[in-house]
Amino acid sequence: MDGVRPRPPRRADRFAARVPESGVVPQLRVRQDHTGQHAGGCIDAQARELRSQVACGVEPTTHQSPPELRLPRTPPYAALHMAPTQTFTQIFGSPRALIGMVHVGALPGAPAAHHSVEKLAAHAVAEARIYRDAGFTAIAIENMHDRPYLKGGVGPEVTAAMAVIGCDIKRETGLPLGVQVLAGANREAVAVAHAAGAEFVRVEGFVYAHIADEGLIESCAGELLRYRRAIGAERVRVFVDIKKKHSSHAITADVSIAETARAAEFFMADGVIVTGTTTGEAASVADVREAAGASALPVLVGSGLTPANLAQFAAAHGFIVGSSVKQGGLWSNPIDADAVGAVAAAFAALPRP
Repeated sequence: MDGVRPRPPRRADRFAARVPESGVVPQLRVRQDHTGQHAGGCIDAQARELRSQVACGVEPTTHQSPPELRLPRTPPYAALHMAPTQTFTQIFGSPRALIGMVHVGALPGAPAAHHSVEKLAAHAVAEARIYRDAGFTAIAIENMHDRPYLKGGVGPEVTAAMAVIGCDIKRETGLPLGVQVLAGANREAVAVAHAAGAEFVRVEGFVYAHIADEGLIESCAGELLRYRRAIGAERVRVFVDIKKKHSSHAITADVSIAETARAAEFFMADGVIVTGTTTGEAASVADVREAAGASALPVLVGSGLTPANLAQFAAAHGFIVGSSVKQGGLWSNPIDADAVGAVAAAFAALPRP
């Protein structure tokens, strides 16, 4: 109307003019950073509030540009969808790994326990140093002296002690670390690895069932990986024994080692371990090759490796050594530094994969 001054646009109208017709607020940009952390939840909340204000015709309370998200520069183990062999190489820094097993002394509560955790840790660290100085790629710890083993779980005193020992070894050596808790205490192994900053666990009874010394061991894959996710330990890789030692596999006699490896892959294992029938007994070369050809998972040899036979298992990615580097070749004896050096030399002589 003549003589009537037009109404100035409301603040909300002025803001709406800056919003696309679709009403969609542009997504916030994401940028990588060395910190390994990002404020995803906080930024999502800000974005939801911004969209809500637009929908209600209310101008946002801030005119500052939204902060950029900062994501890590490909931190270790972040690529959960990386090929298993690539992940293996990333963990160990090489397509092959030589892993020295530390048989931790009897822990609190075990019938043979008679040392403090502090003393057990000091002894374990001393053995780990010998492996490191000889050129081993990684260390693993196992509560081998806790005989007779509990089946499927251990008490908090064992979990706590293993975590302390793992932390000390990790701090001293700086090498990738693995954890196994006998017998089949796989959840506890993941918890120890998560607390100690270890890179992997060795798991028994992941797929299919078998009869072990301790009784019937059943598949734990579904429960274990959900537990790993629940505690935020996805960076801990799960290497699983298939047709494992010290066990009867009569109930799965019609299931080949190749099919077991494929089942482990389907159930999202990160690697498979092939062993002989007992501690210190070599695995079958044919079994290792069959497992290696059955899936895309890395294959580790988990028993009976010596300087004389290690080259026979060149198809494998990982080599776990324990009994053969003890004095007299007996797992319960002190470590033999010369034997450790001989195994390291045999590993170094393997042809490039």
